Amino acid sequence: MPKHLRRWGVAATLAAALVAGSAVPATAAAPAHDDRRLQVALDDLHDLGITGVQGITRVDGVTTRSRAGVGDLERKTPVPLDGHFRMGSNTKTFVSVVVLQLVGEGRLSLDDTVDRWLPGVVAGNGNDGRRITIRHLLQHTSGIYNYTNDVTALGTYEGYLAHRFDHYDPADLVALAMKHEPGFAPGTRWDYSNTNYILAGMVIERLTGRPWDTEVRARILQPLGLRRTSSPGDRPTLPAPHAKGYQQWTPGGPLTDTTMFNPTVAGAAGNLITTPTDLARFWQALQRGQLLKPRQMAQLHRTVLADTFQDFIPGVRYGLGIMYIPNRCGGYWSHGGDVPGMSTANGVSADGARVTVLSLSTQLADEEAARAVYARTFRLMDDVICGSR
Repeated sequence: MPKHLRRWGVAATLAAALVAGSAVPATAAAPAHDDRRLQVALDDLHDLGITGVQGITRVDGVTTRSRAGVGDLERKTPVPLDGHFRMGSNTKTFVSVVVLQLVGEGRLSLDDTVDRWLPGVVAGNGNDGRRITIRHLLQHTSGIYNYTNDVTALGTYEGYLAHRFDHYDPADLVALAMKHEPGFAPGTRWDYSNTNYILAGMVIERLTGRPWDTEVRARILQPLGLRRTSSPGDRPTLPAPHAKGYQQWTPGGPLTDTTMFNPTVAGAAGNLITTPTDLARFWQALQRGQLLKPRQMAQLHRTVLADTFQDFIPGVRYGLGIMYIPNRCGGYWSHGGDVPGMSTANGVSADGARVTVLSLSTQLADEEAARAVYARTFRLMDDVICGSR
């Protein structure tokens, strides 16, 4: 799998669709009406090398929670049921919702330039914030370089150990990107870049006078009662209970514990912590129109072809912090996420009646094993969203 899909991006969701037709585990998928389908899928994922996996499905009001594997390889303790995990880039959907709420309040326009709110921040090496709009940021059509490609802590175990507690200000992360020329002129193509959402978080703070995560808490977490979802700031630990995250840095290599690191390196692009229940509630509330006015919901769902993902998922499209994944019954909305040692996968139907959230506590470097994991993940999403149709 290409490295840029595994750096706090959408590897779990994207690769799932990529390999929907690939070889999958011997255990057959449970029938769509069988409430054991989640447990069967999680057991399969554990058998494929994921140390611990937990998940939730909610289908037409019926909720199922399951887990498989261990939460700690040394202690052999079980995965906590509905435990905390790092959601990674699913954070982007929360940030996009806040921006769209501000648009709905008339305080911001998607056509405002980045330079209007952050003068001089996007500049140098051909970067020009006067030509990039807020819409370009949220839709990954800005052309701005993805700063996570340059973060040492993401590349090797040695880099992780040396830099896992480093603090990063948002301006530091943007500065990493500004060392590179843009990949294309704004609005002419699509390519995933975490820098876009670091900038979106900075815009929220400049406009409201409060950090982006404070706005997320006030506008999303508190109204929905998501008491177990949080932004950790500099705190490197996860709240209890949680499974440990394990990273395999090279194919065939050992799994190393990567649970602890300073999440300021992810910021508004991916630092939120949640639980399966909280994240499922968010996705259902979003699709049911509880967070955005109709006009902003339409803007959220107005997609473009995700150019650089077409080799992996033909037809996949990206809205504003949300992805549309084609499947056998049409498609569903989603946004995966990855941090060292953890992956998030999810899917929700257009009406919000059907939702799945999974947290996988291992990142595998072996390509074949990872493909099988993602294939099994996608098959579960397909079962839940499509049912017996």
